[in-house]
Amino acid sequence: MGIGVYGSTGRLEKSYRAYGHELETEYNVVEAGMQTPKLKEQDFIGKAAHIAHRESKPVATLVSLFVDDHKSKSGENRYMMGKEPILTLAGKTITDAHGRHSYVTSAGSAPSLGKHILMTYLPTELAVIGAKFLVEYLGERYPVSVASVSSTPLFDPTNERILN
Repeated sequence: MGIGVYGSTGRLEKSYRAYGHELETEYNVVEAGMQTPKLKEQDFIGKAAHIAHRESKPVATLVSLFVDDHKSKSGENRYMMGKEPILTLAGKTITDAHGRHSYVTSAGSAPSLGKHILMTYLPTELAVIGAKFLVEYLGERYPVSVASVSSTPLFDPTNERILN
């Protein structure tokens, strides 16, 4: 299976990243919030680039969003599936300093939270809890808000449930 934890549900609630979604070649481990507190002393392939990423301010940051309203103009609830663009409240495309557009990397329900979660990379200066944006889906725009920044889990953030 590979993804485990009930498909994407548990992964999204815990803000776990997935290869091919949040983990891909366009973003580095610092932007993905996966840098380790300590860097090993031994040399490894990519160490110089990794050090450069750690020492500079990230251009983008991975965040989790809550969909604030699912109602379409026709009154139907819509649930995003992934790859949808994230826009400013004025409807403008969000682009970071490297020219990368913000889009939904993963989407799914979070029954433990009673929400629908989207993951996306935002320019670091916009990655603020409570910040409001729009997601475009099936030709309509839906309000979303930043619920978590970097690797902070939405569900059981201190891992009490896992540890006990």
